[in-house]
Amino acid sequence: MREMIKMVFVLAVICGFSGAVLSFTNKATQEQRENQLLKFVQGPSIQSVFANIQYDNEPINDRVVLKMGEDKEGNPVEKIVFPARKGGALVAVAYSASGSGYGGMIDVMVGMDMEGKLTGISVMTHSETPGLGARVTEAGFSEQFRGLGFDNGEIAGDIDGISGATISSKGVVTAVNQAAKIFPKVKEEVS
Repeated sequence: MREMIKMVFVLAVICGFSGAVLSFTNKATQEQRENQLLKFVQGPSIQSVFANIQYDNEPINDRVVLKMGEDKEGNPVEKIVFPARKGGALVAVAYSASGSGYGGMIDVMVGMDMEGKLTGISVMTHSETPGLGARVTEAGFSEQFRGLGFDNGEIAGDIDGISGATISSKGVVTAVNQAAKIFPKVKEEVS
């Protein structure tokens, strides 16, 4: 019995020490991970959705964090918005939205001009099937969204889904529609 108590105590000490090390490492590397996300994932996506927009600022440096309310557990929900400005005037905004795909969530960067039309979309992260659902990242699919507007929070126009990847295609459309629903608040807060 004494041996078993000793083993439980040693195991508890090891687990506690491991948990403390992991927690410290998580906090110590959080800023670096956020910078890597901005530089290598969100940055290229922002450039892609603003490709046809004339702007003279750095959207990543001028990003704005908006309070969007609370989730079901009462935790604050924030949205990072990347504004594109020309001569100080806001010409477009980009922010992320998510939709459920076949393999999990699909994170999409959505760019919108101040009239509420899409300047472009870029799929940032996904876990869709390679060669099938992953085709939502191809330019042929994402270019369909450029210039489209919205009618009652839904895309006003036809989007050709990817054959054999209907769920993935719908996940991207859902993400874009989700972004459109919060656009009035984003426009009001960032302007």
